[in-house]
Amino acid sequence: MKEDKSIKITALGSYLPEKIVTNDNLSEIVDTNDDWIVSHTGIKERRYASKQQKASDLAINAIKNMNVNIEDVDAIIVATATPDYYGFPSTACIISEKLKLKNVNIAFDLTAGCTGFIYALENAKALIIAKSAKKVLVIGSEILSRVVDFSDRNTCVLFADGAGCALVESGNGPFNSIFGVEKKGSDKLFIDDKSHINMEGRAVYNFAVKRIVETILNLVEKNNISLDDIDYIVSHQANIRILMAAAKRLNIDEKLFYSNVDKVANTSAASIPIALDHLNKSENIKEGSNIILVGFGAGLTYGGTFFKWKN
Repeated sequence: MKEDKSIKITALGSYLPEKIVTNDNLSEIVDTNDDWIVSHTGIKERRYASKQQKASDLAINAIKNMNVNIEDVDAIIVATATPDYYGFPSTACIISEKLKLKNVNIAFDLTAGCTGFIYALENAKALIIAKSAKKVLVIGSEILSRVVDFSDRNTCVLFADGAGCALVESGNGPFNSIFGVEKKGSDKLFIDDKSHINMEGRAVYNFAVKRIVETILNLVEKNNISLDDIDYIVSHQANIRILMAAAKRLNIDEKLFYSNVDKVANTSAASIPIALDHLNKSENIKEGSNIILVGFGAGLTYGGTFFKWKN
């Protein structure tokens, strides 16, 4: 498949807050237990930010963990549902100011639920192809512990805090994405006027499995490859049972889906970059590896990206 010059990820970083909250810790404040949470979600623990930390602080720690020079970054895109301010200024602008990045000319946030990082990558690609930017920091950062209802045992066990980021520059591709929106899904997963997450678990589960499978198959077809050609699938980390069900429907090894949900839980827009960074640190992804990213979440939105590592 012929691919015009597009983008590549040249560096990754992630950050998890220091505070570890185990399932046993949660069982002290809500009617649940470790066995139930692990069997239904695969989650064993999660991280919570301190009272002083904001989404920008988590993002900055993730950026510093990239260990690369970012002085010439000229655009910042932040995917988040829990920004520093609900309105303005954007968390991206705050990050630029805190890091004293003099060359940043474009900085904005976007909200697409747990698909946010996929949306942000596509926006970065558009900026680079249009020559509006050369180096873009693409960030997912969330503090979901502040919007969970700790009286709702079905949702409070799922969500957590963290940040992940990628440095994106011009590349030789392929690096392409597909997107979709569930037309009647906006009421299935949302933050209400009390700043609490509400979710219809079964509806979201069915949507997620269906759209993960569909997205992967569409990306495989679009790029004229087979499922056997895929080296890694990095999905939004919501629930291990979703990933297992998707693998079964695709008739592929579950191990093809990288998962760190047991230690990280659901960090929404931050989950894919955190997982991609953890995967790279644990396995040192080889140049040219075929990778698929898959996101799904509030909206209900979904999307996926296919790319070759550092091409």
